[in-house]
Amino acid sequence: MPLIKVKNLTKEFKVYKRKKGFLGSIQNLFSRKHTIIKAVNNISFEVEKGDIIGYIGPNGAGKSTTVKMLTGILVPTSGEIDVRGLVPYKRRKENAKRIGVVFGQRTQLWWDLPVIESFELLKHIYKVPDSLYKENMEIFTELLDLNKFINTPVRKLSLGQRMRSDIAASLLHNPDILYLDEPTIGLDIIAKGRIRDFIKKINEERKVTIILTTHDLIDVERLCPKIMIIDQGRIIYNGSLNKIKQRFGKFRTLVVDLNEDHKDFKVDSAELIGREDRRLWLKFNREEISASKLISKITEQYDIKDLTIEEPEIESIVKKIYEEGL
Repeated sequence: MPLIKVKNLTKEFKVYKRKKGFLGSIQNLFSRKHTIIKAVNNISFEVEKGDIIGYIGPNGAGKSTTVKMLTGILVPTSGEIDVRGLVPYKRRKENAKRIGVVFGQRTQLWWDLPVIESFELLKHIYKVPDSLYKENMEIFTELLDLNKFINTPVRKLSLGQRMRSDIAASLLHNPDILYLDEPTIGLDIIAKGRIRDFIKKINEERKVTIILTTHDLIDVERLCPKIMIIDQGRIIYNGSLNKIKQRFGKFRTLVVDLNEDHKDFKVDSAELIGREDRRLWLKFNREEISASKLISKITEQYDIKDLTIEEPEIESIVKKIYEEGL
């Protein structure tokens, strides 16, 4: 039984056209024309317990609108949503008890209060038992390194500290589902790494089901075995990340370190696309020649110090899908 079921979900918004000038502003009071924008257009999908899914797409594709309908913030124009047997917008309070939500641009913490006091307020709001609260605080404090700023007012936190605090806050009541909307936006590499490690750990150890929307495709590659790609309100791909890589990532890059200089380096079935001293970058089509055969060809002709294969980046694959379609 899927944890989340979405069927033919659509969300429309009215965008009013405003007339300019003094007369136009008067006319706007009595007659306003509008157009209908479909932010989400007849999408369907299912999410199983324990899944961690990357929900990706360009700005305005419908990612955040979908998440807001799943959490009950927005009411769909049409279609069906079932989250653990509940319709989110009809039973908002019950749904809120079962989910955690983090919006990267907003905080659920109290701006002028120390982080720990926000946690204690959320403990009372969600009626978290003392034993569970203590257990979660010990785990989150260790994994997210909260001790350094847990007594600091939220307004004085760095973006990375605030994001770690928000993620901990969203999980205090042990939700089954966690929605993460741009959780690493604007963070440095160290902060991103810490948050990614934490997300992976709670998914593996607690089986928390996670839907992650992000523009940072490294987040997706590091965390998500499954992805959904949405464009112009429609889901254009729903499936395995590896499958989409295999389908669109037929080109690989072989990095070769030579023991000696070879100005006339050349090998069949591969294109030399870069060179830096004795290091060469060779592009090859895995459907035409396997990496092992290409390596054998090179080692027969040249004295090799080291070899590495670079996999295609998901960013280039997604860009290709947007440009060329599926």
